[in-house]
Amino acid sequence: MQPFSNSRTGALAKLWEGLVGRAPEGTVPLRVRVALEEEQRKGEILVGWVQAVILATWAVLYAVSPKAFSSEVSFQPVPWTLTVYACFLGVRIWLAHIRRLSNWLLSASIVADMAALMVLIWSFHLQYGQPPAFYLKAPTLLYVFIFISLRTLRFEAKWILIAGSAGALGWLILLAIAINAEDSITRNYIAYMTSSSVLLGAELDKVISITIVSLVLAVAVQRARRLMERAAIDHVAASDLSRFVASGVAKTISTANNAIQPGQAEMRLAAALFIDMRGFTALARALPPADLMLLLGEYQRRLVPIVQRHGGQIDKFLGDGIFATFGTVLSSTTFAIDALNTADEVVKELIAWTDERRERGLFVVDVSLAVASGEVLFGVVGDDTRMEYTIIGDPVNIAAKLEKHTRVEAVTAVTDMSTYELALQQGYRSTVKPDIRLARQVGGVAHPIDLVVLAR
Repeated sequence: MQPFSNSRTGALAKLWEGLVGRAPEGTVPLRVRVALEEEQRKGEILVGWVQAVILATWAVLYAVSPKAFSSEVSFQPVPWTLTVYACFLGVRIWLAHIRRLSNWLLSASIVADMAALMVLIWSFHLQYGQPPAFYLKAPTLLYVFIFISLRTLRFEAKWILIAGSAGALGWLILLAIAINAEDSITRNYIAYMTSSSVLLGAELDKVISITIVSLVLAVAVQRARRLMERAAIDHVAASDLSRFVASGVAKTISTANNAIQPGQAEMRLAAALFIDMRGFTALARALPPADLMLLLGEYQRRLVPIVQRHGGQIDKFLGDGIFATFGTVLSSTTFAIDALNTADEVVKELIAWTDERRERGLFVVDVSLAVASGEVLFGVVGDDTRMEYTIIGDPVNIAAKLEKHTRVEAVTAVTDMSTYELALQQGYRSTVKPDIRLARQVGGVAHPIDLVVLAR
């Protein structure tokens, strides 16, 4: 018996999954769940106020409509129902505002919504002095669909199903009361429309309509919720991952029309910038790990925004080094001037940082940097399980070697003559007179390079 039960449960689960889609892979982050719950709370408040408008509409319609019963009748159900429902609705809106509306109370309130509506419909035959079957023809039944549709603002299928079940059950109860009172069931549609008789098929059609509308809305809301959760997970993942890769790379990945594959590449004219902290190995031995990480954090917080301000992309943090590129992820016609402007501002920032550390009685950090430009290959390497964007080309190698060569030249920042001249063509204006050093032998480079010292 148990295997059959498990099989049936599995079949229902598969059917539901086929209707609403698969649950998102991975856990919805807590901050996303909190945001979703806040939207549900706001949705519940909106539901309450819409129902308050409906309640006011009912009160006005009741006040202006003619009544068949005597004004001396001691008990009139409509005013009592509207008053009690108004109090209940007010409490529910207040609890939603103060975030105290529990699930069980929300379920009870949904049932109360439908109960109030059914009592109003039931009272029609008293108000107009007609047999009970009279209320089955009341157009007020259409409010059932309004109450059900309002539940979609909660983004949860279960509240729609509860509302639909309460509405269908309420109408069946009214149908049973009418049949029990009159016992006048007919199969003649004309007789049904022109008398107080009951046409079971017509009333069951209403119940079926309520049920189907509830199911369709529940499936639609659940599908939308699944999609929203997957989108939220993807968005959070993309936002978090964008902090670990260059922002331009993250945008390229997220906006790609087709799946990115290893081996895809483009040739670009670009500039490469290497920044390095000298003597870092000795610092790493001398400083406690926590202090070393604080130093790195301060160093990167000062320099990274400068690179980004000038349109550069941080390609990698190489321990104490920063490798940035200009014109790689997004093609640029100002890559050379952007790189040199970045180098100039970095030098100024390093001078200010040095002064601050001296004032604080801390050791001075020595930093060097270099810029090179030219044609590079920008593309994807790796396999289907692990990929990354990379930049390959002489400018990358030359910039790295020039940064090391700053020690030989005893300067802080350099670039090669071709990059400097290209930057001048793009509008670069140096604030200092350039120090040109011709035909320098740079370690690892086969040919001599004409250098321009950007900062001593």
